[in-house]
Amino acid sequence: MEGKHDAELVEKVWGDDLRVEGIVVEPLHGIDDLAGAVAAFGPGPGRRLGVLVDHLVPDSKESRIAAAVMSSPGAASNVLIVGHPYIDVWQAIRPAVLGIEQWPVVPRGQDWKTGILAAFGWPHSTKEDIGLGWQKLLGAVRSYADLEASLLGRVEEVIDFLTVP
Repeated sequence: MEGKHDAELVEKVWGDDLRVEGIVVEPLHGIDDLAGAVAAFGPGPGRRLGVLVDHLVPDSKESRIAAAVMSSPGAASNVLIVGHPYIDVWQAIRPAVLGIEQWPVVPRGQDWKTGILAAFGWPHSTKEDIGLGWQKLLGAVRSYADLEASLLGRVEEVIDFLTVP
C-alpha cells in the first residue's frame, strides 16, 4: 500500500481474508522510491508483489513512477501496480457513510488532508490532528460496502493477482 492510511483501511476491510491467503499488508510511506522498494522485496516466481497507489491517473507523477517500475525486468509477471483516482484513500470512503453529500473541495496548493479536516470543523493543525481525523474517518467504515467501487475493484484485482498459483 502506498501509505499508512491505505494499509489501515485495507487491513480493516480485507484483513481476515488476506491473512487466510498469506498476504501481508505493509505501507510504503509514499511511492517516490517505488523502484527501490520493489527491488528490496525481490519479486519472482512464487513471490509476487501487489501495490495500491493513490491518484493513479493518466499523466500524473504516480502513473510515470508505476510505468517505469512495471517496465523493469521481471516486474511484468511478478508485480502488479494498481491505483484509484482519489487524491488520497480517504476519498474512497463513500460520503454518505460520513453523513455528507460529497467530499469537500480543497483548493490546489493547500494540503489536502488539512483542508478536509478544516472543512469538517475538526482540529487540523498538527500531525496528531491528522491522525485523529483519520481514525474518525476509518471508524465510520464497517465493511467494503462503505467504500467506493473504484477502490474495491483495485483491491480485488491485487488479491486475485497475489493468489493465483
